[in-house]
Amino acid sequence: MPASLPVAWITHAECRRHEIAPDHPESPRRLAAIEDRMIACGYADFMQHHEAPEARYDDLARAHNGAHIHHILSLRDTGTVRHDIDGDTAVTEHTVAAALRAAGAGVLGVDLLLEGRTSLAFCAVRPPGHHAERTRAMGFCYFNNVAVAAKYALSRGLERVAVLDFDLHYGNGTADCFLDEPRALLLSTYQHPLYPYWSGVLHAQNLVDVPLKPYTDGPAFRAKVVEHWLPALEAQRPQMLLVSAGFDAHLADPLGDLRLQYGDFQWLGTLIRDIAAVTAQGRVLATLEGGYDLTALARSVESFLTPFVGGDELPA
Repeated sequence: MPASLPVAWITHAECRRHEIAPDHPESPRRLAAIEDRMIACGYADFMQHHEAPEARYDDLARAHNGAHIHHILSLRDTGTVRHDIDGDTAVTEHTVAAALRAAGAGVLGVDLLLEGRTSLAFCAVRPPGHHAERTRAMGFCYFNNVAVAAKYALSRGLERVAVLDFDLHYGNGTADCFLDEPRALLLSTYQHPLYPYWSGVLHAQNLVDVPLKPYTDGPAFRAKVVEHWLPALEAQRPQMLLVSAGFDAHLADPLGDLRLQYGDFQWLGTLIRDIAAVTAQGRVLATLEGGYDLTALARSVESFLTPFVGGDELPA
């Protein structure tokens, strides 16, 4: 059934201005494709539209150390001078403004959920965040958007939150942010081996990591989620579900070799919606991570949102 409250769609124009390079896969065209699809399928008419605020220093400091925050903020007014962080990640003219809005979107989303104004807060933002560790930017990511949101939710008085990450790539940054946080459960599926080849503590008590072999398809993926995620969620009973919504596990995506299809993302949306209804008063926050084939990305977002916006059937 459709959710009883409207979806909050949180974005900002700054998120469409950030560009590392014209041929970079993490491009402004990603948001344009998603937003065009929301209009075409009719979902945009049934959403609350919000502008993402800039994250405040205190919001960022719950997830990152001061040296990292100050370093990124110091690059805000460098004009057209490019600052390379790694082979895939650079700060250009609009990067810092976009990163602050991307992190601030989740803070606003948490407020909307706790105030009972929405059933799902979907942060249509970029740059993504789940590779950003406590002390460094990497992998297209500058601030860890979902970690900022989850730690803000805990600061608002929640005692248990769960972060669900189904991106193609492992969310090393989110794991790094939550290794010392027993109130947060982090559940991840990801292709292995694949970037970021993280060497962190993968067996912390609050991390449920599900590495997937290349060419894993939808039925195998679903079976792994049921086997590993559901018992952990049932045991924790989170009061809010926060989702690192990466759609690069789709079979058409150029950056990996998983074989998920639109129906698998709809299945995930339904599963997350139903778990939240039981344990979290329906509270779900999702923030965009990966997804680099534009058509597959846009249709995958639509599929994930269908249980929240359109019921249980995909539109024609």
